Amino acid sequence: MIIASNFKTNHTRTSTNEYIEFVEEFIKKENISSDVYVFPPSTALMNSRSVFVGAQNAYPVQSGSFTGEIALEQLQEFGIKSILIGHSERRHVLKESQEFINSKFEFFKNSEFMITYCIGEPLEIRQKGLKEVLEYISLQLESIDMSYENLIVAYEPVWAIGTGVSATMEDIKSTHSALKNIYGFKNLLYGGSVNLDNVASIVDIEGVDGVLIGTASWKKEHFCEILKKTNKLGGR
Repeated sequence: MIIASNFKTNHTRTSTNEYIEFVEEFIKKENISSDVYVFPPSTALMNSRSVFVGAQNAYPVQSGSFTGEIALEQLQEFGIKSILIGHSERRHVLKESQEFINSKFEFFKNSEFMITYCIGEPLEIRQKGLKEVLEYISLQLESIDMSYENLIVAYEPVWAIGTGVSATMEDIKSTHSALKNIYGFKNLLYGGSVNLDNVASIVDIEGVDGVLIGTASWKKEHFCEILKKTNKLGGR
């Protein structure tokens, strides 16, 4: 089971350090068996003993002249070996093209990073049915090496991210089942308005190998409660 928190543009270096320390102690105390990932802002990257700390974004170069970006050189300074790629906010808000996303994937695959690769459809596609959803997602996977051993895929329906509206359990089950059957994903997470009330039910769905959580994970106490609720669930 993989439980991941995406801070987005929230938390400072100080509050992230407090958060990580709190979660580390909780993992030890409660004997949490899940793999725990936290993606803080780039200003708060750090090492951790028992949490996989990853980058939300980076430019696919060792170093260079790309104002406002961070690259491999900066990630290496903090021992970071995990990254999010293809999140819907990078695609739809910041207008990253699939071509650029593919170049990021190739670069960080070649750098042997653990890649959490995000896929998902907008509402107008979901309303057309599962067949259209799968066709839409196939374009996001077209040039991605799905045999890469350090790949985690996160299915995040765009219309359910930060809206408070999660997909139905049947939507999640049917989409995850289809994606697993077609692509054979080893680690397929669900993300999209996951919260304390629905997380246990979501991770207990066949084909769900964990969750990528936004808003509901930003308070360390809430994230730890999620870790407790999901401990030893799933795995089917």
